[in-house]
This record gives sequence, C-alpha cells and structure tokens, in this order.
Amino acid sequence: MKDSLVTLFGGGGFLGRQVAQALLDRGARVRVAQRNLADTMRMKPLGGLGQTQFVAADIRKPQSVALAVAGSDVVINLVGILNGDFDAVHRQGAENVAKAATQAGVKALVHVSAIGADAHSPSAYGRSKAAGEAAVKAAFPGATIIRPSIIFGPEDQFLNRFADLIRKTPVVPVIGPDTKFQPVFVTDVAGAIANAAAQPNRHGGKTYELGGPQVLSMMELNAWIAQAIGRERSLIAVPAPVASMIAALGFLPGAPITKDQYAMLQKDNVVAAGADGLAALGVAATPMAAVADGWLVRFRRHGRFAGRAKD
Repeated sequence: MKDSLVTLFGGGGFLGRQVAQALLDRGARVRVAQRNLADTMRMKPLGGLGQTQFVAADIRKPQSVALAVAGSDVVINLVGILNGDFDAVHRQGAENVAKAATQAGVKALVHVSAIGADAHSPSAYGRSKAAGEAAVKAAFPGATIIRPSIIFGPEDQFLNRFADLIRKTPVVPVIGPDTKFQPVFVTDVAGAIANAAAQPNRHGGKTYELGGPQVLSMMELNAWIAQAIGRERSLIAVPAPVASMIAALGFLPGAPITKDQYAMLQKDNVVAAGADGLAALGVAATPMAAVADGWLVRFRRHGRFAGRAKD
C-alpha cells in the first residue's frame, strides 16, 4: 500500500487509531475523515511527515463525504453508533460512503459492520447494520465487509467497563449471563482491515467475521475479568424479566443503557460456523490473557504493585 491514499472514516476512534497505524506502517498515506476533528488530535504524531491528513466529514452528509473521498485509492468506513439514529448512520451514511467511493473510482472499499447484522435481528442496531451492508453492496459490489465480534483493547468500553464495575461492587449482577461472545483484539481487527484494503482482488466482494480464540458466556467473561484483576466477587445471574425491567429503567450499575442494547443480548455474538475470519485475512488471533494484563492491571487493589505487595 506504499504511497496509496486511504480515506478512513471514523479514524479518530478506538478502532480507527489502530487501523490508521496499521496503514501507516504499510507505507500508506492516511486521510482521517472525522465529524469532530478534535477527536483526531492524538493521531497527529503518527506516521512520517506528510503521511497523515485530517478532514472534517459527516457520513450523513453526501457532499462532505464526496469531498473527503476525492483522490483516494482506498476508502474504509468504521463509523458506528450504539444508540441514536441507527438508520441515518448505519444505512444512509454507509450508502453515502459507498456511492462516493464508486463515483471517485477508488480501487477498494472496506466497510466495517458487526456480527449480529441481520435483517431479522431483535435489535434495531442489528437490523440497521444489515441494511447498511446491503446498501454498500448495491453501491459498490466489490466492497469487503468486516464483521467483528466485541472488540477489546486498552481503551475499550467492554472489558474496562466490567472491570471497573467488578472493582467497585462486591456483588456483581450479570445481565444476559448465557449470551456468548468471541472477543477479538483491536490490533488483530486493524491488521485484518488493512490487509483487506491492500488486496481488493483477493478480498473484494467478500464478508469476513472476526472473533478471537475464546468463546465465553457473559458470566464466564465476568469471572475471567474478576480473576484477572484479583477481585473475588459474587456474580449473580439476573433473571430475564428483571433484566428487561432494568434495561428499560437503567437503574442498575452496568445495566444496558437502552432496551435495544438488551435486545442485542438475546443472540450470541460469535463467528458463524464456516465463516472466513482472521486467518483468511492473514492474521493470527490474540488471546485476551496474552495482552489484557497490560491495562487491566490498573483495576487491581494495588495496581502495578499488586504482586510486590502480596510478596
């Protein structure tokens, strides 16, 4: 990808910064397109002189998308939300990006969706993701669709959120205890996206589902986090009727913010049997235990001095 110009929508976010770094490491020039440019400030030191560009763009506004895409060789769309107007962002916004990419004659388009994208999903989030995929394929048939499971990393809002809850609460209520996840490391996802963008002849028009090497239920995941941060806790499965009420009222710490997020917990979030994944994109899956200690350590009783204090 040396010297290719890649426009990265949503490049200032948790995943976006990792994707940008993966592209820069491959010699690409990266144009970060972000609605709020303040979110890109941490990216300015990345790459060499002149290797990064920053442009204000809102995928809900076709004109700003077209301006951001102009002159690009590759376009990557990472933009997603967990609440709000899903259709405007996940479907219409994705369609705007795909149409602009087609009109600009770019070589490759990578669209990041999510495991759970399904026109018949119980959640509006899942249905909007499916609609977005369909819109992208219609406008840019050669697009690569990437569907990750829950992404974990130093700045995630998943492992860190539960670790903080476990740190503060002696009895931890677990909503959706039997729902299964296949957490995938952010660096692995970024590498897979960069590889897909670099080889459109090989990966274009295909859909990949990305998951890590472990499949854990929500209960097992909370138990793993508690052990990783050295906190003995009572984990209590919340009955479904109570969980539904909690989701509606949001009065329990760590509860889903919206009914739609609770609806998402009604289906497992794992790679489908037979689906192409990380390996097909040339990436080896990283176990949580191999990397998570590097940032979960701050949730231990004595932080980085926990082992020394115990001795």
